[in-house]
Amino acid sequence: MGDAERLDDVFGRLVQEVGASVGLLYLLPPEERALRLSLVSGVSARLAAPWARVALDAPVPVADAVRERRLVWLGSREEVARRYPPLQLVLPYDFMLAGVPITDDGTVRGGVVLLWPLWHPPQLSADERDLMDAGCRHLGRLLRQADAGGHPVMADEPRALSPPRLPVEERVDAAAAVEFTERLPMGCCALDLDGRITFANTAAADLLGTGAASLLGARPWEVLLWLRDPAFEDRYRAAVIGRRPTAFTALRPPDTRLSFQLYPDASGISVHITPAPADQPLTAVPEMLPTPGDPAGATAHYHLTHLAAALAEAVGARDVVELVADQIVPAFGAQALALMTAEEGRLHIVGHRNYPADLLARFDAEPLTSDTPAARVATTGHPSFFGTFADLERAYPPAVHQDDMGAWAFLPLIASGHIVGSMVLAYDRPRAFPTAERAILTSLAGLIAQALDRARLYDAKDELARTLQAGLLPHALPRIPGLDVAARYLPAGRGMGIGGDFYDLFGGPASTAVAAIGDVQGHNVTAAALMGQVRTAVHAHATAGASPGNVLARTNRLLTDLEPGLFTSCLCVHLDLVRHRASLATAGHPPPLLRHPDGRTEVLDLSPGLLLGIDPAADYTTSGIELPPGSVLALYTDGLVETPGVDIDEATADLAALLAWVPEDAADGVFRNAGSASNSAMESLADLLVQPAGHIASRPDDIALLLLNPLD
Repeated sequence: MGDAERLDDVFGRLVQEVGASVGLLYLLPPEERALRLSLVSGVSARLAAPWARVALDAPVPVADAVRERRLVWLGSREEVARRYPPLQLVLPYDFMLAGVPITDDGTVRGGVVLLWPLWHPPQLSADERDLMDAGCRHLGRLLRQADAGGHPVMADEPRALSPPRLPVEERVDAAAAVEFTERLPMGCCALDLDGRITFANTAAADLLGTGAASLLGARPWEVLLWLRDPAFEDRYRAAVIGRRPTAFTALRPPDTRLSFQLYPDASGISVHITPAPADQPLTAVPEMLPTPGDPAGATAHYHLTHLAAALAEAVGARDVVELVADQIVPAFGAQALALMTAEEGRLHIVGHRNYPADLLARFDAEPLTSDTPAARVATTGHPSFFGTFADLERAYPPAVHQDDMGAWAFLPLIASGHIVGSMVLAYDRPRAFPTAERAILTSLAGLIAQALDRARLYDAKDELARTLQAGLLPHALPRIPGLDVAARYLPAGRGMGIGGDFYDLFGGPASTAVAAIGDVQGHNVTAAALMGQVRTAVHAHATAGASPGNVLARTNRLLTDLEPGLFTSCLCVHLDLVRHRASLATAGHPPPLLRHPDGRTEVLDLSPGLLLGIDPAADYTTSGIELPPGSVLALYTDGLVETPGVDIDEATADLAALLAWVPEDAADGVFRNAGSASNSAMESLADLLVQPAGHIASRPDDIALLLLNPLD
């Protein structure tokens, strides 16, 4: 049995042992920031297509589980809606969900998603948790072994595991079952997990008004015009995902009402069809689905809804491009995609999927005046659909068949009346592009254009703010005799990625130095600009010889005069490197941590002062401490200890405990000695302190850290 087969077996047994109705196995390729769907159990790969590739910072359960290395449990539909609104919007059915990381030897290798019907208890049992933990550890070992053997398990497309089948010992039993259904007055048919008809008795064919042969292998709503109301496909989706019987009533023209009852299990759906009374109401179309006059199918519209919700979460243009490439190719049936933006009269390729880079390079920077489909749809605003290469060649005689595709959709990206760019979707086979599909794809292009236009504006503001912030933060810490230092700055994981956190260090006369750290309220250009003013004021007053308390008092009066409307926390430290003492004052800033030479660590209890910018008469107390060689003074901003749902005092104590920890090879006073060894230890210590926060891609605040280590 090969690695892939063993993975299939372990994953299939995990789904079966915990009693889940649906299972999804995600793998995390090395050096990538996105999970790839590899195996699907209990549903078709088509239904799971919108989640074929999930970014690690995406707001979905499996990404949270993998990123935070913990179990994510959603025990009710209400909890799904509260914690993951886009997921509930796209899957408005009754189910419970668990997201579990796959780890091995401290390495995260992927994640598993498991779904249960609502008859499962609202909480996982201890046995279920143990089974999931053991199963994911087993999966992790298999993946590690496959990597070590030089044959990593990574599928280009997700595969669906074969559903369990009831054993049929004798062919006569199967024949007897067919004869049994033929004797029934009701229609009977079977659907697989992908919605395709695998069996239909004569009564079903008669009631549906067609021959059984024309039904086999097809989805009912695709071959029966009167069943193309997306409400009916939605009932199938609800039965497959929710694993509970459901029903609907449809009108077969001209006046025959039929009742459909769906009974799902792990292998598919059994459907009973019977005539319905003339007064039985027809099944209504859910509000979020298209009307019967636009029968594009529930699955396509749910994909569109999913993409719209995901685009609303995208921030920068890169996010939009990656999201479009990840979602559209698997969810809308295309095999390749290229996304172009219009800049300075040319179309520039900003993203693609499944197209060779060398091929797209020939079309990069194409003038908008070019007589090509991509340029024409961008300038005219009218989409173009070519079901075959012959169609494309008739419209553009110079066209050369270069991508080996069979059909193309060229879609304009127009937002608020101006050109954003264009997009091409390519299909490996000829395609008819019916009216409803053209409408869906055109709507899709409109959503992408709006998101991309918004993202490009955001990127422009973000670049301005980052440039401003980079110019205000110190490019490098000064070399001060008798002092080793290390600093880190981590931008916020959400929002503009910039903020008002700052730190500073500069030398003074007679073996002294001044360090400062602060946090201006907000995460925008205003906060970054005010940060620069505060840092400059602190630097100027400290250079003039003011004590830390006076530095803060003078800076506070300046800010209240400016009336910026933002408040600032700040901590100022004066270091006497000869007497090995430090004087400190704080303006509402998180307390510094002191690691003594013997390894004992404490949270310094300083007299708290008001935040800067509130009261011009505020006073700030200067406190003194011993700072002997080998000690470490840690200054940090609140982003390092503030996490939603976690007590800040506990988080500060945890940070102090982390500061107290030193590797065995550094225990003999490595912080005491000057030179590269000490500096390397300080850098390693800085990395250690910010490492937990660095794994949180969606952290709401930026982080600044400054470590001070006096030497002999």
